Amino acid sequence: MKTLLLCPELFARESGIQRILRLYLKALCDLAEVGDEVSLVVLNDAEFPPGQLQRYANEKLTERRPCGGGKAGFIRQALRASAGADRVVCGHLGQLGVAWLARCLHPRLDYYLVAHGIEVWRRYSWIERLALRRARRILCVSDFTRREMQRRIALPESQLVVVPNGLDPLFDGTLSETMTAPGDPIILTVARLDARERYKGVDHLIEAMPAVRLVVPETRLRIIGTGSDLPRLQEMATRLGAADAVDFAGFVNDDGLSAAYRECALFALPSSGEGFGIVFLEAMAYGKPCLGARAGAIPEIIDGTSGVLVDYGAISQIAAKTVWALQRPWNSEQIRQRAAQFSYPAFRERLRHALAG
Repeated sequence: MKTLLLCPELFARESGIQRILRLYLKALCDLAEVGDEVSLVVLNDAEFPPGQLQRYANEKLTERRPCGGGKAGFIRQALRASAGADRVVCGHLGQLGVAWLARCLHPRLDYYLVAHGIEVWRRYSWIERLALRRARRILCVSDFTRREMQRRIALPESQLVVVPNGLDPLFDGTLSETMTAPGDPIILTVARLDARERYKGVDHLIEAMPAVRLVVPETRLRIIGTGSDLPRLQEMATRLGAADAVDFAGFVNDDGLSAAYRECALFALPSSGEGFGIVFLEAMAYGKPCLGARAGAIPEIIDGTSGVLVDYGAISQIAAKTVWALQRPWNSEQIRQRAAQFSYPAFRERLRHALAG
């Protein structure tokens, strides 16, 4: 069995889709048996950092082709790699047309789509509809995404399979650890601060901070992430008189992110557009409770033992529930057990069954 994985990006930047596609690469390599091979073609990466790639691949990865953002080159490389493949796993809807074209050239080829979230919660073009109908299976990261796709295109029930995202083994290794640094209670959020992604609700957390500080005066909000919306968010914090309570940490590496999870008292991301929300699992792996919006796939992750849900955009509710979450005792072991339900081994086995069906 030769498997070709198509990705928009793996290491060129940091976001949820890139992180889960690294896990797909690792799982496909780990699932490969004697004589099997895995090939990789990535649109936007200009190169693969050797240390990073080694972490997510093994000797089963026989071809790796970064295309440096060139779409024509990506199509050529993908079609070339598909010539000897048995199946293609397409990591994003934007590349599904290439997988469909590969099958037209090689009719025995099966292809699968990983459907993440907001990119498939919309109307489809005619070519996307054609390609979706020809897919062997669509691997939906949540039941919410599966339902959203069913609303937009009529497909057999068996074609849409839920394969929840999993934790990177880096975070699996922390399932026995938890620590909250002494001092001021910290609310942590991790998100790309892009003006096109204001649905993340980071501004709602900033708006809620004055009310939170009235009850828990020492509370601080730590925001990890960069993007075009950063100046607006900084101005908002100043205008609301909360500048001294909001820390804009920018980009942090893996070690810095791990430290931030350990030090926080509460992780919060009241977003309306999460197809899954891997950052919640990462926080839970450190035994930390989470606050999320009652929207998208977030209710599939946060349960009563691991956090609290709020209505999207309800600032007073966000403030009240944040205070409640900061003041109540949480069972960190129960929270870690919730995260363990989405461990890498569990993800790998779910993927195995989905590809075998």
